Amino acid sequence: MTSSSAPAPASQGAPQHLRPLRPLTARGRHEAHRVASPLELFFDLCFVVAISQAGGELMHAVAEGHAGQGVLNYAMLFFAIWWAWMNFSWFASAYDNDDALYRIVTLVQIAGVLVLAAGVSRGFADHDYTAVWLGYVIMRVAMAAQWLRAARSAEGPERRMALRYAGGVLLCQVGWAGLVLLPQGARGWLYLAMVILEMCVPLYAEREHTTSWHPHHIAERFGLFTIIVLGETIAAATVAVKSALAEHHALGELLPIAAGGLLIVFSAWWIYFVVPIHGHLRSNRQSFLWGYGHYVIFASAASIGAGLEVAVEQAVGAAHISAVAAAAAVTVPTALYLLTVWGLHSRYFKVGVAQQLVLPVTALLVLCCTFLGEWAVPAAGAVCALAVATGTTLTARTAAQGHLTEATPGVS
Repeated sequence: MTSSSAPAPASQGAPQHLRPLRPLTARGRHEAHRVASPLELFFDLCFVVAISQAGGELMHAVAEGHAGQGVLNYAMLFFAIWWAWMNFSWFASAYDNDDALYRIVTLVQIAGVLVLAAGVSRGFADHDYTAVWLGYVIMRVAMAAQWLRAARSAEGPERRMALRYAGGVLLCQVGWAGLVLLPQGARGWLYLAMVILEMCVPLYAEREHTTSWHPHHIAERFGLFTIIVLGETIAAATVAVKSALAEHHALGELLPIAAGGLLIVFSAWWIYFVVPIHGHLRSNRQSFLWGYGHYVIFASAASIGAGLEVAVEQAVGAAHISAVAAAAAVTVPTALYLLTVWGLHSRYFKVGVAQQLVLPVTALLVLCCTFLGEWAVPAAGAVCALAVATGTTLTARTAAQGHLTEATPGVS
């Protein structure tokens, strides 16, 4: 047998989509049946480990009477978690080719968030952000590598966009080193400047060419992460109730908090998914605002769980704060969540003043529940459930009137 008749290597003879290494090219924005991949779901679950750590530290800070410092630390650390997650999600929506190298680099990013999660406690307690910074560097350098790989397969404006992303991400890592090297007094201003710089990178990178992110895929990714965060909230509250029952046997005090917390989380899920938001994501301007706004949605949803833990601690006498302060740990993030979900997408699907006012009024009533003391959480849960019932009724009534108008000639 001559050399010309020898079989080709498997990597050369295999179809393009089966090769272990493939060009990292843009996917179609209107690709059919685009759903989250198993790797993306694994990515989300690992990120929730860091969110759980941040929420736990927030709970301890609030329960010990250090709410201001705890919220500030939580907001700072949550930004690093959320920003790395969001950057990957939008990149994957446009460029995920699921080859071996793409998977490996994504797993490196997962390793980075686990390093970050390991440093959350020290960041809260001692303002030592070394491990947090190292984990963030691992995630972001891996993200820059993905963009450089995309640039290699692109031309013209798309290539410049990918190079701007890679350069912007790497430049920001130099700035973030100040959180480790600078005196503590200068870190606050540096943090603020770096947040602004990070959020400007996508605006600068995509000024000539926009990524081909998939609206339905993006909506699903953000929705799935919301579900995971809400699930972590339930898990945190369950552990708190279990521990309290084991140590104090205070079923009468804990049952109303558990019931109210469940109503809040169930309502939060219902309110988020009641509208098909992917149809609203038609332009980069809308998507930037929507994506950036999810920092508040994710952070507030996760802090509801921390608040429920604080309420449990206060109910059994293990927290050093008043009943009103413990109630605020639940009602404030709940109201913030309701207002942000309404502002980002629910309001676009509401017809008439009554429907538009449901969520803002609910948020106000939830805040008023703060002053009910030990009954604040069950009352807030009842208010949220009532809001869901009211909104559903108003929507059904509007739809019925619309069908009646269409079926009756001459009615306008």
